[in-house]
Amino acid sequence: MREIEAKKIREAVKSLAIKANFSLREDILSALKKAFSREKKPYAKRTLKILIDNAKIAKSERIPICQDTGFAEVFCNIGGDVHVRGDIARAITEGIKLAYAEGFLRKSVVSDPILRKNTGTNTPCVIHYDIVKGDKIKLAVLPKGFGSENASTVTMLRPTASEAEIITHIVEAVKSSAADACPPIVVGIGIGGTLDKAALLAMKAILRPIGKKSPKKHIARMEREILMRLNKTDIGPAGLGGKTTCLGVNILPFPTHIAGLPVCIKISCHATRSASSII
Repeated sequence: MREIEAKKIREAVKSLAIKANFSLREDILSALKKAFSREKKPYAKRTLKILIDNAKIAKSERIPICQDTGFAEVFCNIGGDVHVRGDIARAITEGIKLAYAEGFLRKSVVSDPILRKNTGTNTPCVIHYDIVKGDKIKLAVLPKGFGSENASTVTMLRPTASEAEIITHIVEAVKSSAADACPPIVVGIGIGGTLDKAALLAMKAILRPIGKKSPKKHIARMEREILMRLNKTDIGPAGLGGKTTCLGVNILPFPTHIAGLPVCIKISCHATRSASSII
């Protein structure tokens, strides 16, 4: 049994939260550059150039990629052969609190969804735990901006829905809100499980590097089809028209009930940010 001090987790989370807000993921930056090289419309090309330059400036000058520094989601995969000395939830929360203070990141979390008073620390954060094999802890921090989060949906489709009908549902749902979600966007999709499981799958799908397709052939086929159809909508960067409305589509499926078909669509903006490390 390997022991890990909770303070080590705190420091790792702090570092990851700052990194995620200052350094755009390499897969996202690469996709923006490829989109820039393909684009023909002047407004779209200029917008993509601004997004690429913004990412470079944020990284070099250590300032946030976006003024919305997000609601922090932390994914914690804990090896079954690990014993954490201390309170892991408290360590993760303190890591986020320290990151947003030391990184001078905007605090956007309110303590009550009705009363709306800012906590002043960007905490609490949302923590997802998974027990996995091994003696390590893998941490991933995803600061989720809410311009794109507000465009996300979850629907209980009929279990008889065909693959084509599921694809059409997803494309139409994204089309209706993509222009408000700071495109070009990344789409994470969870299919199956229960309603709450589908939402978690969709968020985890955003963590997967775009371009790394599903190992399941039918799911990979759906990802390609949805991406192609979204990029034919001419919504384009910043909603001004163009070839690139969506940078990537990632789907995570899960077994479900014979009577159900939950489909959650999580939208993430051009500043799709996350950072991970292993302790």
